[in-house]
Amino acid sequence: MKKLGVVLLCVLVLVSFAYAGGGKDTGSGKPVKIAVSIPSADHGWTGGIVWWANKTVKDIQAVAPGKFEFRVVTADGPSAQVRNVEDLMVWGMNFLVILPHESAPLTPIVKEVQSKGVKVIVVDRGLTDTSFGYINLAGDNTAMGRLSGEWLAKQMKAQGLSTYVAMGGLPVTIDTERMTAFFTEMNKEPSLINLLGKDKYEFADWSSQKGLTIMETFLQKYPKIDAVFCQDDDVLLGVLQAIKESGRKDIKIALGGAGSKIVYKMIMDGDPLVKATVTYHPSMIGYGIRYAVDVASGTRSSDFHTAKQPTKVVIPSVLVDKTNVAKYYEPESIY
Repeated sequence: MKKLGVVLLCVLVLVSFAYAGGGKDTGSGKPVKIAVSIPSADHGWTGGIVWWANKTVKDIQAVAPGKFEFRVVTADGPSAQVRNVEDLMVWGMNFLVILPHESAPLTPIVKEVQSKGVKVIVVDRGLTDTSFGYINLAGDNTAMGRLSGEWLAKQMKAQGLSTYVAMGGLPVTIDTERMTAFFTEMNKEPSLINLLGKDKYEFADWSSQKGLTIMETFLQKYPKIDAVFCQDDDVLLGVLQAIKESGRKDIKIALGGAGSKIVYKMIMDGDPLVKATVTYHPSMIGYGIRYAVDVASGTRSSDFHTAKQPTKVVIPSVLVDKTNVAKYYEPESIY
C-alpha cells in the first residue's frame, strides 16, 4: 500500500512524471544531477526521512531510467553535512534538496551553492538568510498544533475530562509555533487545566526515552492525569511505556503527532488511549525530490532560483483518526 505518499503529493498538486523529453536543466543530454542531503537516521522521524528519500529516488529511476542521477547522503551533525555539500559541489550537482541539521551552520554553504547556479529546495526548516532564491518546503507547524488542540479539547470535553500535561520537542521556532497554537485552542475551554501551569510544558527532545522519563516524573508528581499531549509519535511511545509500567488507569487520552506507522496501526486496531495523530510526515522529503525533478523536466518553473527571497511551499497538516487512517498507513515504511 502506497497511499500516504500519494495523498500528500496529490494535495499539493504535484505534476506527475512527464519526462518524455528528458531532464532539461543541463542542456547537454547528460542526466540531471540531483543531490539529496539529509540527517542520519538518529530517531524515528529522521529514519523516515532517509527511507522516503531512497524510496522516492528508486521510484523516479524506475519510471525515468537514465534521465536523472541522484546522490543521497546523510550526516550525523551540521559539520558533517557542510562537508557533504562541499563534496556534492565537486560532484557537479544541478539541484540540491536539503533538510538542514541546523539552519544557521548550513546557511552559508547553501547560499554559496545557490550562487554557483545550483537550484536549491530546502525541506522542513528554512535558512537564516532569506535574501536569495530557493524553495522552502515545510510542513504547517501552526496547523499541527491547532488541529491537535482542537481535537484534544473536543475529546476531553465530550468525556468530561479536565486535567492534562504537555510536552514539546526542542526550544526551536517550529516547536514554539506548534505549542503556541496548541495552547490557544486548549485555553478556549476554561474547564481544561494544564497541571504544569498555563501554557507550560516540558521539552522531550522528540525522543522516546525522554518521553518515558518525563512521563514517569509526571506520574509521580500528579495523582490524577486525564490526558497527555506530547506532540510527537516517537515521544508517545515512551509516554505509553511509562503509563503501562505504572499500572495507572486514570489517563484516558494520549496524543502525539507527525504520523508514524506504529501509531497509525494503533488507531486502526482501536487502542484505548491512542485515537488520533496529526501529520507532519517525513514523506515531505520525497516531495522535495520530485519538485526538483519537475523543475528539471520543465513542468515546474525555475523562477524561484533568481528571486530575491525564498519561495515558501507549505504541506498541510491533517488530523488522522479512525475515519481516514487507512489512507495514510504505509506498512512498508520505516516510520
